Amino acid sequence: MQVFNGLRDLSGGDLTFGLALGVFDGVHLGHQAVLDAARGEDRLGVLTFEPHPVKVLAPDRAPRRILSNLEHKKRILSSLGVDFLVVINFTRNFANQEARRFADELFATGVRKLSAGDDWTFGRGREGNIERLREWGNEAGVEVAKVRAVTLKGERISSTRIRQCLQEEDLDGAADRLGRPYSVFGEVVKGRQLGRTIGFPTANVAVSGEQLPPNGVYVVEGNGIRGVANIGTRPTIENSSRRSLEVHLFSGGIPMDYGWKMEVSFLKKIRDEQKFDSLDELKKQIGKDAQEAKLA
Repeated sequence: MQVFNGLRDLSGGDLTFGLALGVFDGVHLGHQAVLDAARGEDRLGVLTFEPHPVKVLAPDRAPRRILSNLEHKKRILSSLGVDFLVVINFTRNFANQEARRFADELFATGVRKLSAGDDWTFGRGREGNIERLREWGNEAGVEVAKVRAVTLKGERISSTRIRQCLQEEDLDGAADRLGRPYSVFGEVVKGRQLGRTIGFPTANVAVSGEQLPPNGVYVVEGNGIRGVANIGTRPTIENSSRRSLEVHLFSGGIPMDYGWKMEVSFLKKIRDEQKFDSLDELKKQIGKDAQEAKLA
């Protein structure tokens, strides 16, 4: 996917393009409706912000963890047919610029179609909104689509609600709102390599900023390969103070070269994490977990 660091670098060339606007944390079904509203031109782009605006404007209200970091977001958006990404460095100076100035910068890119959620605001004091953007777009000859919130069972789909589902171990609820199983994305790093000695080699996946489900053992897919994973502090081995994600895949093996990137999708929770009296007991339980995961 092509990435532009700001609007000044963006140029459609001879191709027309639509641009979807928003943070897109998790790229849930509501975000996907915004993407769909910007389709119809030669290319589809997304304009997003890094870091999350709430971390800059109201850090005390910012979520401790996000649903998708920038690298993961690019991966998801690419799978949905997005051709390029525009990343705006979100600072207080950027937030304090006049809304009309930002709108004019958008129109100057040559964009044909813009889309955003019905609650989207921008500019100093949130003076800009989708209605004003549509008004200014009409003057500039740019179509602006206002996208209503997508609901599930009468409730607005939001990143906040998905985080709540994860905290409540409601993986199905999260998947229903995302349109896919919840996943995290990280780099395979070197661990203690104990899993190899008991017949279950694992990849230790270091997740940057993304929310992990509660501690426990899960049926997962790692880059599309079925497996089983443990989230927790490894109480049988070391009872670490830090949570880790360890993934055992049933086929394809674990690459020996660390630095491999893995997207881990959580399909079902098997059990809570627990401490065993010996490695033999742990090995037996992992075997049972693996068998259950294969049948799930």
